[in-house]
Amino acid sequence: MSTHTVTKESVPAQAPAAPSASRPAATGRRRSPAHVLLSKGVVNGVLLLAAFYMLMPVSWLLFAATKNHRDLFATGGFSFGDFNLFANIHDVLTFNDGIYLRWFGNSLLYSVVGSAASALLCTATGYAFDKYDFRGKEKLFGLVLGGVLVPATVIQLPMYLLASKVGVVNTYWAILLPALVNPFGVYLARVFSEGYVPNEVLEAARVDGAGELRTFRRISLPMLAPGFMTIFLFSFTGSWNNFFGALVMLNDDSLYPVNLGLFMWNTTTSQQPEFYPLVITGSLIAVIPLIIAFIGLQRFWRSGLTAGAVK
Repeated sequence: MSTHTVTKESVPAQAPAAPSASRPAATGRRRSPAHVLLSKGVVNGVLLLAAFYMLMPVSWLLFAATKNHRDLFATGGFSFGDFNLFANIHDVLTFNDGIYLRWFGNSLLYSVVGSAASALLCTATGYAFDKYDFRGKEKLFGLVLGGVLVPATVIQLPMYLLASKVGVVNTYWAILLPALVNPFGVYLARVFSEGYVPNEVLEAARVDGAGELRTFRRISLPMLAPGFMTIFLFSFTGSWNNFFGALVMLNDDSLYPVNLGLFMWNTTTSQQPEFYPLVITGSLIAVIPLIIAFIGLQRFWRSGLTAGAVK
């Protein structure tokens, strides 16, 4: 029997195994921990700078509202003087027979009532654009969206002329009626209706004999609550900060919103510097409703940010 010696050269070389499809072919594409840490650091740094930039004026306002007239100009902007906050608040609320409280109440009326009516109208309109088919629907919706591109200051003069024709200039209606028009709110309402109100639920309600108004009131509107509150919050912020519209429409100081009243006080500070603490403290008080609105309604508009994200 002959024996054959198997040498190393006689064994065929095996081809390298192909990389498995279930595992990543290249591990170099993974981000290194240092790179991830750097990315998070950059993002957090930008967010901190943005937060500092936005909170710095409010912080200055808080410091300045605690000072009397002398310390307001004798101390630094972010330093305390003699604590005079409660005396300043008392002066603001009692000056000129409490006219600031009247302005504050007017702002609440314009913002709460006007924003609630605007949000309801926008919700119903966006719901109709989403759930009903009618001739020229998309063209009409495009016309509504075109209103988003028109700045509010551009239409103030035409609205003033219309209000003067109707006879509502220098009345509460001069501020409340224009607040009903909110093209961006209609767009948001349609997006919310597409994401929150299933067509199957509406069909089931119609089969059970419910009318369209009852279906909207009892079924669709509760489903659209996040959208309604989101639109309300945007409208509330816009109405509370509506300065130019009130400046054009109103002449009676008893009808002023708080921002227009503070502006009128501020115009007198050059002749009467003692108005500075009143303007600063009044501005600090005027910020409080916006903070309360955002904190109290954040659970609604946070959920509304994801409307339509998942189908």
